[in-house]
Amino acid sequence: MKFWKYQGAGNDFIMVDQRTDRRLFRKDTELIARLCDRRFGIGADGLILLESHTDCDFEMIYFNADGRESSMCGNGGRCIAAFAEHLGIVKSSCRFIAIDGLHEAVIVPQKRAGLYWVELKMTDVTAVERHDNNFILNTGSPHFVQFTTQLTEKDMVMEGRAVRYSDAYRAEGINVNLVEKQDDGSISIRTYERGVEDETLACGTGVTAAALSASMLNGASGDKYDIPVHARGGDLRVRFRKGSQPGNFFDIWLCGPAEYVYSGEIPLDAGH
Repeated sequence: MKFWKYQGAGNDFIMVDQRTDRRLFRKDTELIARLCDRRFGIGADGLILLESHTDCDFEMIYFNADGRESSMCGNGGRCIAAFAEHLGIVKSSCRFIAIDGLHEAVIVPQKRAGLYWVELKMTDVTAVERHDNNFILNTGSPHFVQFTTQLTEKDMVMEGRAVRYSDAYRAEGINVNLVEKQDDGSISIRTYERGVEDETLACGTGVTAAALSASMLNGASGDKYDIPVHARGGDLRVRFRKGSQPGNFFDIWLCGPAEYVYSGEIPLDAGH
């Protein structure tokens, strides 16, 4: 099977073009998990299938590293837009279907070959649950956001698992983000992702959730925001507008680099 590897701010993905030759299916949980395994497979935070769609440029089907189809992945969405440009399906912009609906992306090739700046339109957010410095919201995937200090010293896996496997979230799971405000108006973030069950270098929907939450925490006036976010794997930006009701956000764009890493071929078990 031919595959491509892409990364967005350190969030890495296996890409498979299935427009004409379908080799992987939703039922292939164990196989996809093995492909994502960093010791016995290619290694990635997730695997993404690019498939044909009648109403837009393509369809994105995303699987976490555990092999299970999952909710929206923001950095994966940015990377598949760059992948589609590489394949010649689109140029400069695209529209695609993901599990949470229709997305748009703007794709700008950079000077270095294989590197793109990609801006991805995310789904609107209509409700945010707040408990002091903690926020719970869905930005295409469910997120728990907690504002803290001394972020670099935290045991992210321990902190993440304490929330993800608590009674409230054990069954369905939730992504856990610790966020620290910076003096220049930016924020820093670390994320524990369900399905990966570990800290990742970046999480696009988590970065989005953190930026929206920061605007509520700050209580800043105005309806247009552009917040720089520092993840462990790189810097991203989130542009958005606030709705008239608290916890309502729209015109949300996740912006940052997406890069082709390498491509190759890997044999699949008989029957695939």
